[in-house]
Amino acid sequence: MSKVALYAGSFDPVTNGHLDILERATKLFDKVIVTVAVNKKKQTLFTGDERVQLLEDSLKSYSWSDKMEVAQFTGLLIDFAQKKEANILIRGARRVSDFEYEFQMALTNRRLAPNIDTVFLMPDEKYTFTSASIVREIAAWGGDLSSFVPDNVAEALQNKYS
Repeated sequence: MSKVALYAGSFDPVTNGHLDILERATKLFDKVIVTVAVNKKKQTLFTGDERVQLLEDSLKSYSWSDKMEVAQFTGLLIDFAQKKEANILIRGARRVSDFEYEFQMALTNRRLAPNIDTVFLMPDEKYTFTSASIVREIAAWGGDLSSFVPDNVAEALQNKYS
């Protein structure tokens, strides 16, 4: 049985920390489906389609991108995972507060689908302080984004805030 993992997030925008988690995941799993969560109640800077495109463009330069699929979903993550026949959920944890929330979600998902496990991956320590909200703040003030996001994302952010 192949190991299909699903890594879900808002990715508003995708950061180098997200890409670090994805690279780690490709070393562990046969296929990784990156899923952009679209929640109509949550206001995002980029649309779901824009976030998918930014992810796809960001992944093109990596040798491991052939193990990736990018999609978007609405609704319960666990339902989407079952639809995609994923048997593992990947969750990133940068700090203890992330883990507390993600642990609760992992237990809830296990209750809903006992056949799907959750694996927590930590990014390289140089990305532990990076978040999409910090990146958006830097972009809004015209700061240097080069160490936080891929070039295509930096350009998209500059276009949004210009």
